[in-house]
Amino acid sequence: MHNLIPRPEYPRPQLVREEWMNLNGQWEFEMDFGRTGRGRDLHQSEQLKQSIVVPFCPESSLSGVGYTDFMPAVWYRRTFTLPKNWSGQRILLHFGAVDYEAEVWVNGVSAGTHRGGYSSFQFDITKLVREGDNVITLCAEDDVRTGLQPGGKQSGKYHSYNCYYTRTTGIWQTVWLECVPEFHIDSYRVVPDPANGQANLAIRFKGGYRKGLSLSIDAYYNGKLVGSRTAQISSHQLHTQVSLDEVHLWEPGHGRLYDLVFTLEENGQVIDKVTSYFGMREVTLTDKAVLINGRIVFQRLVLDQGFYPDGIYTAPTDEALRRDIELAMDLGFNGARLHEKMFEPRFLYWADKLGYLVWAEHANWGLNITTPMGLRSFLPEWLEGMERDYNHPSIIGWCPFNETWDRDGTKQDNEVLRITYEVSKSIDPTRPVKDTSGHYHVKTDIFSLHDYDQDPVSFAARLEPMKNGEEVYVKHPKRQKYDEGQPYQVAEYGGIWWDPSKSHEEGWGYGDRPKSEEEFLARYEGLMTVILDNPYISGLCYTQLYDVEQEVNGLYTYDRKLKFPRDVLRRINTKPAAIERTELAKN
Repeated sequence: MHNLIPRPEYPRPQLVREEWMNLNGQWEFEMDFGRTGRGRDLHQSEQLKQSIVVPFCPESSLSGVGYTDFMPAVWYRRTFTLPKNWSGQRILLHFGAVDYEAEVWVNGVSAGTHRGGYSSFQFDITKLVREGDNVITLCAEDDVRTGLQPGGKQSGKYHSYNCYYTRTTGIWQTVWLECVPEFHIDSYRVVPDPANGQANLAIRFKGGYRKGLSLSIDAYYNGKLVGSRTAQISSHQLHTQVSLDEVHLWEPGHGRLYDLVFTLEENGQVIDKVTSYFGMREVTLTDKAVLINGRIVFQRLVLDQGFYPDGIYTAPTDEALRRDIELAMDLGFNGARLHEKMFEPRFLYWADKLGYLVWAEHANWGLNITTPMGLRSFLPEWLEGMERDYNHPSIIGWCPFNETWDRDGTKQDNEVLRITYEVSKSIDPTRPVKDTSGHYHVKTDIFSLHDYDQDPVSFAARLEPMKNGEEVYVKHPKRQKYDEGQPYQVAEYGGIWWDPSKSHEEGWGYGDRPKSEEEFLARYEGLMTVILDNPYISGLCYTQLYDVEQEVNGLYTYDRKLKFPRDVLRRINTKPAAIERTELAKN
């Protein structure tokens, strides 16, 4: 029976409990084009008109619906029965992601609301559940055309076009129930300290505090106990450290992870237990370079948009998430920009396991940021994402915005970017933050350029002065500036068309299509070499890993078939970068 549930794996790999219930699978479903469902009391309905397979969005084929026109509101309904051994415990209802505004009812009573199509949320439904059958009803309202919500690469037209693709409405990540004690572990943060061989931890609890509580923390490496700590709990927060007998660094290509076990006890009796993991990894900036564990690492990144032919925003299987990382690493890339989308925690889990560098990004496209209202719509959800994903060692930087633009002749409100940068840095001072990738920078730790010039000669000419320590190339000098000492990255380039099946004659890409595979590879190598040979550039990101719908500039097709000889691409991608050669010369 377990194997019949789509996406059956535990959805939150950094805070795992044994007592949980996956609610994916068949739900009742109904489209609400007039947004009249509340007036028609659909939250109390005994049956909806259609059915859908959760967690796949109704636009996808895997959902069983496959409706791709606009749906202003959609409704979901399903029943569940609580296990008998959950009696007397608190019941939490979790949603991995629902696009965009959601309200949830349990047995006809509202459990709460959430705004944001990419961040996870939960409700304590203990007082709403009962013995026997219980009913969950959800309404999701969504409109990417308003300018009031981040939409990412979701098309604002009927069809997908250019670099905008099929929309996602409603539930698109796992729905699940969890059983916890009255007083329980709610979340934690870990700040690794490789130099001192310890992990600094901040643990938060929920529920009614009482005396006699203690927390034991055990750290394991490859099954061996390498550190432990027991502390008394005197409030809803605990700050402590775990010293490690062995220090194994997490680094690109080597996802060396420590397992963590948190055991909460009351007067010697275990009342809550969760497992997790962390990596000993430090990111610093110095001398125009990004250092990981004190060593310059040139970031050979590829753009990953997190789309799937049959699931749209949702990978069909957990293995598909892992496979996308392996496909990139097989070509010699050491990481990715997770583009215009908060990726699900299971993707980050595999990035952690495989030693894959990622930049976390939000889906800001579609959001109007010409007024402070943009901050209201953006920042709360972005902070929810940062909070959820903070502990993943694979995340080496935060990039809330991508290519911020003016809108209808009105300039972007620079304060929206500046405030988001400042708040992000205050939330996480351990990682670099780009205010935006590309343009227009306001305040940033890393200066990033987007340039889709298809001619290696003219591409090189713009960057050549930097190579000699002269003027740094800034694409929009009237709108942004380069601060001396910032690491400089070419964060988008390439995007070369290639559609070997010729199934997308009206497809989309950058520049002129190459006339042959040889011309493609010559252009690809020429552009890559320009960047690698410049000692003032600390990283690149090629557009893109795989095609997405009509955008046919991937190194793989949309169904993940390689377009070019693997060994040729890998040879080009793994050439030593000048900034790395400089580091080797120093040593």
